[in-house]
Amino acid sequence: MDSYRVPAQDAESEFTEKRSRFISHIWTVASETEARNRIEEMRRKYYDARHNCWCYLLREGGAVRYSDDGEPQGTAGQPMLNVFQREEVTNVCCVVTRYFGGVLLGAGGLTRAYTRGAKDALDAAGVALVQRWTLWDVPCTYPLFERVKLDIANCGGVVRDVEYGAEVLVRAAFLPAGAEQFAARLTELSAGTLAVRAAGEEYLAGPA
Repeated sequence: MDSYRVPAQDAESEFTEKRSRFISHIWTVASETEARNRIEEMRRKYYDARHNCWCYLLREGGAVRYSDDGEPQGTAGQPMLNVFQREEVTNVCCVVTRYFGGVLLGAGGLTRAYTRGAKDALDAAGVALVQRWTLWDVPCTYPLFERVKLDIANCGGVVRDVEYGAEVLVRAAFLPAGAEQFAARLTELSAGTLAVRAAGEEYLAGPA
C-alpha cells in the first residue's frame, strides 16, 4: 500500500444528548503503547465520568481494539470503530467520555451517540493522506535562502530540516512531480550553480 489515511491532527468535540454529556478526543498513534497511554490519560482526566469508551486501529500489525467500558455490549466501542473503518482511517485512537445525565438512552440511542462522538471528533481533526515522499538535500546561499523556501512550498514540498554553515543546507520532502518541478526552479534561480541531491524517502502526512 503506497498511501493510507490518518487523522490530520489531534482534536476534541463535545455534545449533549438527553442531559448526558459526551466528550470525544482523537489522536494519530503509531503503536498500541501510545494508544493505551492516551486512553489512560483520559481515564485520569475524566476519573469522575461514568464511562470512558475507546477504540484504536493500527496499520502496523493490524491491531484493532475497542471497549464499551460498562455500556451495554456493542453500543459504544464497536460503533466508534465502525466510523474509522468506514472512512478507511487508521493509526487512530479515539476516546468518548460520557457523563450520565440521568436519562436512559437505550441501545439504539447509545449507538447513535457514540457513533456521533467518533464522527464529530474525526470531522474536527480532518483526514490526511500519508504517502511516500522523496527527500532531497538543497544547498543554497544565505541570500537565496528565503526564495528557496518559498519555491519549495510553491512546488508542494515541505522543509524537514535546515543546517547552517558556510552555506545553508535544506532537507526538503516532495511528492515525485514536485521534486522535478523544484529541481528545474533551483537550476533557473541559481543560474545552474546549485542542484538538489537525493537523500532517501519517508512516509509523511499531507494536508487535511
